[in-house]
Amino acid sequence: MNTLKIDKITVKVNDKIILKNFSLTIKSGEIHAIMGPNGTGKSTLTKVIMGDPNYQITKGAITFNDKKINDLKVYERARLGIFLGMQMPMEIEGVSNADFLRTALRSQNENFKLYSFIKELDSQIDKLKMDKDMIHRGINEGFSGGERKKNEILQMHLLKPKVVMLDEIDSGLDVDSLKIVGNSVMEYYEKEKPAILLVTHYQRLLDYIKPNYVHIMSDGKIVKSGDASLAKQIEKEGYDKIKETSTKVQEEIK
Repeated sequence: MNTLKIDKITVKVNDKIILKNFSLTIKSGEIHAIMGPNGTGKSTLTKVIMGDPNYQITKGAITFNDKKINDLKVYERARLGIFLGMQMPMEIEGVSNADFLRTALRSQNENFKLYSFIKELDSQIDKLKMDKDMIHRGINEGFSGGERKKNEILQMHLLKPKVVMLDEIDSGLDVDSLKIVGNSVMEYYEKEKPAILLVTHYQRLLDYIKPNYVHIMSDGKIVKSGDASLAKQIEKEGYDKIKETSTKVQEEIK
């Protein structure tokens, strides 16, 4: 059992506070979806967990299996098994997808087998309906938005992380690609039982990746949590009504 715990963190960027006393615990076998309007700190959360140096934790702690990781570098968190599928994956010329994945796997496994690597790589490329030539091109070089998102999922399958964060992995995907990506994530989930954190605006992704918990963020914190039905309520009523109802409940409790 792996546990990622975010305990009352406050995060700022360029002296502006983005996350405020934010807490969330995610365990192996759980799928958590984070939803909310633009600018509420959803993507910031994933970047902070991954260790982006542009985001400063001024209070609180992030722990992975009881180990505090606040000061760990991005690559150190990746070695622990934390993975981020980015909203806008960058293009890296001169390093092919195959070389990148092969080097990453060799660094974490002394018993790396090239044949097994090639076999699994080809299998996942077929399932994701990617052009096989892409694996020999620079990382995301000349890729469309949808192709970049599929490439993130390909990396997830090969690297086999314990914690998977997907930041708006559905953006830029057409209907067919959304189904392929969603089913691919669920295939990995059923096989490896990682902890998964999804950031999304839309219910449509959750038709394929079934969350155990849905959290609504507003103004840098979670204002409401529930099961998958909460996402459908948002689709029907919008964020403002959810936030208004949550505020009233909190005032009554006080």
